[in-house]
Amino acid sequence: MTEIKSGYHHGDLGSALVDAGLQLTRLGGPEALTIRAATRRVGVSPNAAYRHFADRSALLAAVAIAIQGQMAARMLDPQDHRGSPQARARSQLSAVGRGYIEFALDEPGWFSVAFFGSGITWTDGHVPRPFRALVEALDAMAETGVLQRDRRSGAEWPCWSAVHGFAELALRGPLRGTPRPELDALAHRTVEDIIAGLSG
Repeated sequence: MTEIKSGYHHGDLGSALVDAGLQLTRLGGPEALTIRAATRRVGVSPNAAYRHFADRSALLAAVAIAIQGQMAARMLDPQDHRGSPQARARSQLSAVGRGYIEFALDEPGWFSVAFFGSGITWTDGHVPRPFRALVEALDAMAETGVLQRDRRSGAEWPCWSAVHGFAELALRGPLRGTPRPELDALAHRTVEDIIAGLSG
C-alpha cells in the first residue's frame, strides 16, 4: 500500500493540506474532501488554507495531481532489462497497462479523484503523469519497431480506453464483485490483447 506522510511542519501548510486531502479521499473519494475537513485534520483554522488554495477545487486539483504521480510511479515500476529491445518495449507497455488497472483496483477512492473529481482539464495545460508514462511506452514500441511508425499517431487513445474501461467495469460495472485473482487474469488478458493488436 502507498504510504502517506502525516503531520504539519511550520511553513509547509500547503503540503500538509494535500497530505490531509490524500488521507480523506483514499477511502471517501472526492466527496470526502472539504476545506474544513482538511484543516481539521491538520490542526489549523479553515481560513489558514486560503493562503495556499483559493478554494476547495484548487485543493482537490492539487490532491489529484499528487495521486496521478503515485499512479505513474506504480506504472513505472522497475522493468526487467533482460531480453531484446523489442521485448523490453513490450514489457514496458505491459507494466504501464497493468499498473494503471492495479492502482485503480487497489485505490478506488484515489482513482475517482485522479480522473473524475478534480475538475482538471487538459486545456489548463496539465497532462497527467500516467498519460505521459503511456506515451513513453508507446514511443519505445515505435522506436524498436514493435509498433509501426505509421500506426503510432493516436495509439494512446485505444490503449487508455482499454485499461480505463476495464477499471470502470471492475469498479462500477458488471465485473464488480469478481474475485481479485480472476480480475487480475482478465486485466492481464486485456493488456496483452491490446499489445498484440498494436504489434500486428
